[in-house]
Amino acid sequence: MKILVTGGAGFIGSAVVRHIIENTQDSVVNLDKLTYAGNLESLSLISDSERYAFEQVDICDRAELDRVFATHQPDVVMHLAAESHVDRSIDGPAAFIETNIIGTYTLLEASRQHWNTLDGDKKAAFRFHHISTDEVYGDLEGTTDLFTEETSYEPSSPYSASKASSDHLVRAWLRTYGLPTIVTNCSNNYGPYHFPEKLIPLMILNALDGKALPVYGDGMQIRDWLFVEDHARALYKVATEGEVGETYNIGGHNEKANIDVVKTICSLLEELVPNKPAGVAQYQDLITYVKDRPGHDVRYAIDASKIERELGWKPEETFESGIRKTVMWYLDNKAWWSRVLDGSYSLERLGNH
Repeated sequence: MKILVTGGAGFIGSAVVRHIIENTQDSVVNLDKLTYAGNLESLSLISDSERYAFEQVDICDRAELDRVFATHQPDVVMHLAAESHVDRSIDGPAAFIETNIIGTYTLLEASRQHWNTLDGDKKAAFRFHHISTDEVYGDLEGTTDLFTEETSYEPSSPYSASKASSDHLVRAWLRTYGLPTIVTNCSNNYGPYHFPEKLIPLMILNALDGKALPVYGDGMQIRDWLFVEDHARALYKVATEGEVGETYNIGGHNEKANIDVVKTICSLLEELVPNKPAGVAQYQDLITYVKDRPGHDVRYAIDASKIERELGWKPEETFESGIRKTVMWYLDNKAWWSRVLDGSYSLERLGNH
């Protein structure tokens, strides 16, 4: 198969692209605008593969999308391109509306036009797989409730509202036009190649630099953590084996309070990097509580029993094994994150159109 992956230079997208090239015989077209969060260096391990192609395209650009579909003739679309950082959505929601809603609409229309040109088995086999988030469900009140595929939508932030909107568009294009779509909603991802503004890499890199570890509010916000390579396996399974019209929740079965995540990172660094920055007695001493973000959801937790029951997927990593792999990856890949932090990775955009 030929799979078009939008946002393939992002954190989850690059994990999907690497998984497909390394573990299947399929070909990948990586379509990415290369915003701040897109980094082609995350694909250096597979970029020389003859089954890999890159297109620097904005999903809001219909003419360019039509060109990509005509040129590459994909069998499957895996739509991961999105603005995804909650804090950024609070400071500037416009980009989230543009990319996550208008962009998804534009991609749906380009996909529908392409799908309508197919016939027979090709048309029957085509899939549009939309990758979304558990944040569309809003907040869980109790300590035992879980998000299921039937949970109603109550998004809290401009980011989650824009993703909820895109989910609704995808389902409407199935219902109205028959476009064969599938939706997945995932919990918080972590792992290698994670952009350093996100919680886990931020804490690792700040601690190594002897900087404060900022924790929102009391740090008791609970998230379900999913190792990104487990997620990539799940997404490929859904794209290739999932039922049209279905929704699959993908979670890691790892609920952790933010403060416990930070303390786990600190204890791993005590073990792995005992020579601390000057003036730091213990990494945990760097933890600093800061004013909570507006509309901060207290708890997310996913019931991922449907995808295990119907498609046979479950996470391979526990939080303990995954977080250790993650910390060790950052210790072993300073060249990658240094270039992100100093901005030099972004210079590649100038010559890559």
